Amino acid sequence: MAQYAILIFDNAAAGDHTPDQQAASKRHADDLVDSGAMITAYALQSSDTATSLRGDVITDGPFIDSKEVIASVCIIEAPDLDAALELARRNPALQWGRGGVELRPVAGSITPTDR
Repeated sequence: MAQYAILIFDNAAAGDHTPDQQAASKRHADDLVDSGAMITAYALQSSDTATSLRGDVITDGPFIDSKEVIASVCIIEAPDLDAALELARRNPALQWGRGGVELRPVAGSITPTDR
């Protein structure tokens, strides 16, 4: 089965999620786990904790100054793009008007145990 990365974007200025939004996110994650589609998922700390590297230059913050930043990433398995889109479309972040979701096929992976 193909793997897809779901990148969840959020508005950096919007502040913390409400308890209802947090509960909706947990329900969505639980649904992905229960369906067997979720491989892994990570919530990221705020973009003000980012450190960017370009060549030999290190700067505080993300690469670009933007209202939307990557808030989390989830790797899923799905039989095809349509099935992956259906899973991504259920993400409650799409209903909050704070950001969005981007779906990308995973080109490969490196697992330390593969060596």
